[in-house]
Amino acid sequence: MLSKEELEGSPIFEGINYENYLAMLSCFQAVQKSYRPEEVAYDFSRVGEQVGILERGEASLIRIDEDGVSTVLENLTAGNVFGRSLAFSGDVNDSLEVVCRTACDVLYIDFPHILKRCEKACEHHSLLVRNMLRLITEKAQTLAGRVDVLSRRSIRDKLLCYFRQQAEREGSDTFTLPFSLSMLADYIATDRSAMMRELKHLRQEKLIQAEGREITLLC
Repeated sequence: MLSKEELEGSPIFEGINYENYLAMLSCFQAVQKSYRPEEVAYDFSRVGEQVGILERGEASLIRIDEDGVSTVLENLTAGNVFGRSLAFSGDVNDSLEVVCRTACDVLYIDFPHILKRCEKACEHHSLLVRNMLRLITEKAQTLAGRVDVLSRRSIRDKLLCYFRQQAEREGSDTFTLPFSLSMLADYIATDRSAMMRELKHLRQEKLIQAEGREITLLC
């Protein structure tokens, strides 16, 4: 359960006060669960029509293809939503999972409860639907950015494209990567060793500065 302070910072519950938030948990028959790092919070092949709301922690939506190769499709932070009803379809042989990167608290709501208007026509219900639609729109924009990165032919171009996206998002040429370098390699769908060599070349050519996860674009 979120605290009042956490509720105020949660994008999915924006505009909903604490009293209505508590009422919604009961109305939607919501179920809250906690997970340890590296645990699977959601397996798209096994879970029904539930929507997960990440209340605390960080997680990743990961696709595993039939050869066992994993790719990070999306990074999730507190307030983000996920679920089969909100995901795009992949190859039938692929596996989709939400894996916790840190300790996580997740709120699960059956999707039909969200779509079905309650008898009282509560305003906070409408606000939740509006917020969810906004988050889905943001997901689509994030996916478009990912496609832009993956459409680049070389590792170098993929890295620079992603770094420019992050700089624009942060409004600064210096930014901190939202995940580890290993996960960055998964995100741009390339070998980690090859990516590290390209990062070294970019530093040597003074196109970037890099200190751990902190990157500064110089080009």
